[in-house]
Amino acid sequence: MTTTEQLTQVFADNFMAYYRSHVAHANIMGRNFYSDHKLLRKIYEELQGEIDIIAELLRSMDSFMPSDLNDVLMDSSVSTMSMSGSADDMLAEVQADLEQLKGCYAELIKVADDEGYLEISNYAQERVLALAKHIWMLTATLG
Repeated sequence: MTTTEQLTQVFADNFMAYYRSHVAHANIMGRNFYSDHKLLRKIYEELQGEIDIIAELLRSMDSFMPSDLNDVLMDSSVSTMSMSGSADDMLAEVQADLEQLKGCYAELIKVADDEGYLEISNYAQERVLALAKHIWMLTATLG
């Protein structure tokens, strides 16, 4: 896989992780509603902010942001299933989505390094660290 192809994969996975974490944020209920709601907002807002950054990286490589939502859904390795269940179920699903996205960024690091795109590798390294922090917070919350 090329850097451009892996970056397109990152876009699809990030988009789905964003959407699913936003759904969990809006639909979560339970005794810990307020803290879960705030945690999920922090996650989805960060993922939403990455959509434009990834698209701009693709454009800097003379490629285009995916323009067909069906392609994004089909290409994503993050689940496209309905986000439902208990608060713990939804938090665990968001955690799994972020783990998948983190792995996708780790692959981007390898490919970008191999092809000499150090700026993209550096970006992906920063994202792995940010995702690891969110995963840790979800793990601690789920206890």
